[in-house]
Amino acid sequence: MTTGGGPRAGAAARAGAAARLLGPALLAGLLATGCGSSGSAAVSGTASPPPPATPRPAPSGAPSTTSPQELCTRLVAHWSREVLDSTAYGDYQSMGLSDGQYEILRTVVDGARAAKKTRGAAAADELIDREAGEGCADRYRSGAPTAGPWQ
Repeated sequence: MTTGGGPRAGAAARAGAAARLLGPALLAGLLATGCGSSGSAAVSGTASPPPPATPRPAPSGAPSTTSPQELCTRLVAHWSREVLDSTAYGDYQSMGLSDGQYEILRTVVDGARAAKKTRGAAAADELIDREAGEGCADRYRSGAPTAGPWQ
């Protein structure tokens, strides 16, 4: 008799040895490729490039910008209505106004108060829109009024 238990025992021993040698290699291969993109850099030691960016569809409309004149008009008209029935104006900086816009506001509110007394609230509201628009148009006729944002 042979030692090793016959031909079958030899084949089993060779298969067991192969499994012991291939096992760690297969395990390392699975760890390197089976964990996806987030784990592959940590296992392999190299960073993989990010996937290509998917192009996004263009927005339905281009973003709109508000001109300085239009922004001035909106701010002055808003704050004019807020302070119309008040005796105090408040701080122009807390309103988000420049010094020049605040001067427009004071002129508009003075006119709106007089119009409200003599012709009513609707006339004051109409005057606010008109005077704020005209005052800001004059101020921003040639672009920005000055180099300083507070002017």
